[in-house]
This record gives sequence, C-alpha cells and structure tokens, in this order.
Amino acid sequence: MPQNYIRKILEARVYDVAVETPIHEAPFLSERLQNKVLLKREDLQPVFSFKIRGAYNKVSQLTEAERARGVIAASAGNHAQGLALAAKHLGIKAVIVMPKTTPEIKVQAVRARGARVVLHGDAFDEALAYSQKLVEEKGYVYIHPYDDVDTIAGQGTIAMEILRQYSDPIDAIFVPVGGGGLIAGIGAYIKYLRPEIRIIGVEYEESACLKVALEKNRRVVLSQVGIFADGVAVAQIGKETFRVCKQVVDEVITVTADEICAAVKDIYDDTRSIAEPSGALAVAGIKRYVEREGIEGQSLVAIDSGANVNFDRLRYISERAELGEKREAIVAVTIPEQPGSFRKFCQTLGKRAITEFNYRYHDASQARIFVGVQTKPDSDTREDLVALLEQKGYPVEDLTDNEIAKLHIRHMGGGHAPNGEHEIVYRFEFPERPGALLNFLNKLGERWNISMFHYRNHGAAYGRVLIGMQVPKGEKAEVESFLDLIGYHYWEETNNRAYQLFLG
Repeated sequence: MPQNYIRKILEARVYDVAVETPIHEAPFLSERLQNKVLLKREDLQPVFSFKIRGAYNKVSQLTEAERARGVIAASAGNHAQGLALAAKHLGIKAVIVMPKTTPEIKVQAVRARGARVVLHGDAFDEALAYSQKLVEEKGYVYIHPYDDVDTIAGQGTIAMEILRQYSDPIDAIFVPVGGGGLIAGIGAYIKYLRPEIRIIGVEYEESACLKVALEKNRRVVLSQVGIFADGVAVAQIGKETFRVCKQVVDEVITVTADEICAAVKDIYDDTRSIAEPSGALAVAGIKRYVEREGIEGQSLVAIDSGANVNFDRLRYISERAELGEKREAIVAVTIPEQPGSFRKFCQTLGKRAITEFNYRYHDASQARIFVGVQTKPDSDTREDLVALLEQKGYPVEDLTDNEIAKLHIRHMGGGHAPNGEHEIVYRFEFPERPGALLNFLNKLGERWNISMFHYRNHGAAYGRVLIGMQVPKGEKAEVESFLDLIGYHYWEETNNRAYQLFLG
C-alpha cells in the first residue's frame, strides 16, 4: 500500500487557488437507478476542472532556482489552464505548448491566465515533443499532467474532502481515468482509511489504457486513441500512476461515446451544469455498473471532473444522448415501393414516435428507409422493436451501434451510385484546422477518383469524414500505403451494412 502518499496528500498545498468543492446528490438519477448517486463537483473549480489541484501542488514545491527558470507543459485542455493559473498565482513564467487543433476557447482561457501559448503540430504527441525541445533549449521545468508524485498527491485531496463531507457509508467511488493521476491519488487515500470502499476506474472504450495495462500486468501503448473524450485521450497509463493503481483500483469499466453523452444529459438534468465528455465518464460508469450488478440502495460517488466543453460540441452530444440512454433505435427497413406503404409502416409502429425518416427511391419493387424510432430502455426496447417489425414481415437491420449510420448516413442523401464501380469506402478523422482537407486532397493527387464525400463539424478537435474512392482491382494495398503516409486515422468501411444498404 502506497502509505507514503497519505502524508503528502494531507500536506498538499492546493487551497491557495483551489476550492473545496461540494458533494451534491443527483436526485433524478438516484431515483431512476434506485441507488444514491453523489456527484463530487470538481467542475466548480476556478478553472472548471480538478487539474488545478495537482498543478498548483507541484509548482508550489519547486525551488527558487526552478521557479526562476519558468515552467512548461504540453496540453490541449485542463492541465494547461490549471498550470497557467498556478504559475500566475506564484509569479512564475509559464509556457504551454498546444496542438494547432486546440479549440480557440481553450487557447484564450490559457492566455487569459497569464501563460504564453505556443501552437505546434496537429496532435498532442507533436506538441509534447516540441515542449521537450524547449526544455532542452530554454531550461524550463516540465510539469507533467499526471505522472508525478506531487501532482498525484494534489489530486488526492479530493478523497480527503469526500470522507470529511460525507460520513455515511460509501459503497464505491467512480473515477474517470486518462493518465491515472486522479484515480491514483483518490485510491491511495481511500484505501488507506476506508479499504472497504471500492475504487472503480471509468475509461472511454477508445482510450482504455489502464484496463489494458491491468489485464496484461504491464504498461501498454495503445495503437490508436479515440479523441471524443479529449480530457482522457491518453495512449499509455503513467509509470508511477500504474504502480499505485495496481494496488488501489478494484476494477475498470469502459463506456461508449453514446453512454457518455447520455451521462452529460443526466448531470445537466440534476444540476443544470454541463460536463465535458471526460467529466461525465464516472456517471456513465455508475449506470453501466448498476445495470451489470443489479444493485439497489447503495451509495455511489462519481467524480464530476470538469466542464471545459466547447459550445459547438453540444449539438453532437444532444444527438447521441438519446441513443446512449437507449431511448432511440436506428433501423434500416425495407418496405414495398407502392402508395400507402409508409402509412402502413407507421401504423405498425403504433404509438412509438418516429424521430427520423430518410428515404430515396431504390427500385420499382422495394424502398429502403433509414428510420429513427423512440424506444424505452425498460419496457419497449430496440430489441422489441426489431422483433415486432420482423413479425410483421419487414426485412429489418438494427443500425443503432453502427458508427457510419450515426455519424454520416443519417445526414446523407442520394442513394446508390449507378456508375460507382470499384468503390472503396474509408472513414477518417481529420485534424479540425484550416487546410486539413486541402492537404489531404493535394497529397492524394488525381490518381484515384473520389466518388463520395461527407463531412460534418462536431465542434471537436477532429472532424469525421466519410470518403468513397474508385480504386481499380489490385491497387487497394497501394492506396492504404499512401493513406498511412498522409498520417490521418482511418478505417475501411466498404463492408459496413449501413453503406451497403443506402449508398453502396
């Protein structure tokens, strides 16, 4: 047990700039889940995130000589703001290297707190490499966002407050996990004083570096990291944080983007505050845990870790919340191409509301429709809907979990391409900055024809793009080698059923 952390947490200097955040019960969510759900409101910190605790504790313990050199970090979000405020309070020069894809609101927030912002690269790894170069050239002190003893101890003060503020029994504390600093600090303190309380990490399924590390009993670098929950988009758990987590974490739960969006809505309904995706992870984890275990009457604490969300992202979050709450199903249905078919289909649905309906003529005998239908997670599920349609003789496919359907198909029209021979389909994540698309097209050149293209801004650091390319037989490997050189994340989706049904 990492007992050496207890004294460090008790002596941590955080309250010069951080505040003791309250614990609020979430009454609507508690009633729905039949358990007491408590939110530790770290979104109420001066920088709207818990990161100020660890950053200030670390910077406050630098020597005079280190302070004179100035501090630096690579960050696209909350650590940047926390370090900027900490340095400003202590009168220390701070430099923050941020990717060029960082939303302007976060760049402005860091500058407003007195730090100098250097924009470099399209991704965090490039910003990190450049920050290390500046350390060598300028002599700055690098302040790590999570893998540091003093940073971990600063985050651990959250656990100290939880036990002081809530004296009744606690069954489990759910903690969002990125690099592991938050859960290591909370877990070390809780397991020393109240070992019966379960410490449960919650990770976005596309950046689950702690879960993989615990399964393999070693730190692993993820080959690809999803950036929807950007506050926890970390490819490898920290070295020191993993050492602590192995001793204090009881389990790790992973959740989907849709479940995170639903959790953002849950927090809003109970608090009228808007969590960022990583800030809502713990609530999403509680919901998954309660459903899995079938528990009732327990006290479950979620760390609401931050509220630094771009306003533009709320469109995407609201779109996906109903799916995450299992209150909407997306299905592909084939109906006869004749007058009255749509009315008959609606009669089959009964009182279920249609949330979306997309249709284009397919052929003279049948029509394929893309339909969103309102469902209920407890009494009228999407499985019930599919079973009903099959019983009534409709060919139906459930697309609710199909990313292409949710990100692209529902916004596209046009139907099948009559001359789309040799079409291969790829889904991309482009860095959301001016020139990214032109850069792609310039590098692609004129060798392969683009036969389909869809892009929609989601207010995130990366744009989602669906592209169809006409590639002669035998040239696919050459295309993918070329795409690897361009460097954007991509997935082939030629065999995706949503594409085949509506566009292929």
